[in-house]
Amino acid sequence: MDQNALKRIVAQAALSEIPDGALIGVGTGSTVNAFIDALAASGKSKKLAGAVSSSRATSERLTAIGVPLLDANEVEALELYIDGADEIDSNLCMIKGGGGALTREKIVAAISRRFLCICDFTKRVERLGRFPLPIEVIPMARTYVARELRRLGGQPKWREGFITDNGNHILDVAGLTLDDPLSWEQRLNNIPGVVTNGIFAQQAAHLLLLATPQGIERYERPLPSR
Repeated sequence: MDQNALKRIVAQAALSEIPDGALIGVGTGSTVNAFIDALAASGKSKKLAGAVSSSRATSERLTAIGVPLLDANEVEALELYIDGADEIDSNLCMIKGGGGALTREKIVAAISRRFLCICDFTKRVERLGRFPLPIEVIPMARTYVARELRRLGGQPKWREGFITDNGNHILDVAGLTLDDPLSWEQRLNNIPGVVTNGIFAQQAAHLLLLATPQGIERYERPLPSR
């Protein structure tokens, strides 16, 4: 079974997690695109109260299937955030941002009560860091941040020709040993000029639906008390 088929299967499985009439957050990437297609085909898109999108590309897709879009500033909380991952570990911490939408993804995740991650089994890892870590940086700080990352043992590469929806640059960083994702997330965010990095430990997933050749595997961690 190829990866595209696995994405379609897990996208279909995600539909049962969405309550009718919900306000949801929607991420960015190829698996999310499969989810939006499934949402349209199922008719559930007509039963949503609306959605907050993490990127212009996703907004265009949601608008095309008739989902009302809201600005994040217009909502107090979202019922559910649905997104993929570039890597995810056993604690449901992730690396995200391969599509360059990591900052908006973190914002939408932060205002959502639950985070549903949908991906295929190739994204499951024992330890984060095989996938180069995306870091969104203010353009004038790019070379300074790159020097600081090299000092920490990383090998940053500027994603030339790519500008985020926020008007910033991306550094993709290989070589970091992310043995404590939450600590690394905070440490990297403290470098002046960093907007945010693609470690999702503070906003780890609450539920993972993992597509495998044998079917969907479900992993869950408790919701935080509010």
